[in-house]
Amino acid sequence: TVVEVLPGGGWYSKIMLPYLGDDGTLIGADYSVDMWSNFGGFANDEFLEKRKTWAATWSDDALAWRGGTQAGVKGFAFGSMPSDMKGTADAVVAVRALHHLNRFGGGYWDPAIADMKAILKPGGIVGIVQHRAPETNPDTWANGDNGYLKQSFVIEKFEAAGFELVGEPGEFNANEKDTPTAEDMVWRLPPTLGTSREDPELKAKMEAIGESDRMTLVFRKPAN
Repeated sequence: TVVEVLPGGGWYSKIMLPYLGDDGTLIGADYSVDMWSNFGGFANDEFLEKRKTWAATWSDDALAWRGGTQAGVKGFAFGSMPSDMKGTADAVVAVRALHHLNRFGGGYWDPAIADMKAILKPGGIVGIVQHRAPETNPDTWANGDNGYLKQSFVIEKFEAAGFELVGEPGEFNANEKDTPTAEDMVWRLPPTLGTSREDPELKAKMEAIGESDRMTLVFRKPAN
């Protein structure tokens, strides 16, 4: 049983569901409706109303992604996890989904980690891939607003919640060409290219950097 944080339209879900197979289950974990309301813009009244039934809608959609298997599909929003999900998951996967939790005053981070811990079985793991901020950049810049978090910050927060870091941080998703300054945001890079769509020269520079430098971390919930 795997929990995917912010599964969206199923990019990783469509990989994991066939892999989990007939005996596996994928649980989607969305941000709370209260958190979504802070985004503004696209998060209008209609969007927020749909978010209230997201768990059921997403679960229904995900049934088509199972690749011919009978994998189970469930969903919940942070802050409203059903009690029968507690202690049922073997792993939580959070791919580029943590930075938003630390925005808006940071009040959504601790409840989300508490839900991750609660849903895991003893000894269960959390796998993280996250845009990585340079440790020398200001903390105020690396608060998630620009897409980046410091690796030291993520480790500190998970350890404070009672998780254990497993081994050394992985460099599988590192990109030494991505060295953002305090003037940069992650969405300047591919695939978004948010600052260079109308500037071919700048676009070429961003494409030469490639996608963001990313930390890869694994934490374990203590077995007792």
